[in-house]
Amino acid sequence: MIATSSPTRARPASEIDPRLDAALRYAVAIGAVLVLLLPAARASHAAIGWLPLWLLAMPLAAWWALHRFPLPMRAVTLAASTQVARPRRVGAQARRRVRPAPRRVLPQAA
Repeated sequence: MIATSSPTRARPASEIDPRLDAALRYAVAIGAVLVLLLPAARASHAAIGWLPLWLLAMPLAAWWALHRFPLPMRAVTLAASTQVARPRRVGAQARRRVRPAPRRVLPQAA
């Protein structure tokens, strides 16, 4: 029987193909060097669009997906802390205040 892991948890290092991990790491490194050192790599190409997207952002997204989208630790703890139940107020629900209608001032003749 094949054991499946939870989609919300990061894969253990043993489940990730090391060849694919190394290839994506290499693509990210090469893309970062190109974007940082070549001004032409920061431009846009008519056929494929914005080059930093394809040289850096897409390999980074693929590498992140390979590791099943782990969140930074601060974001995980922040999300867990916002789910704490807040104490409810006691008493009746607040009512809207009824504003008195503005008094119409009519012009007066002398």
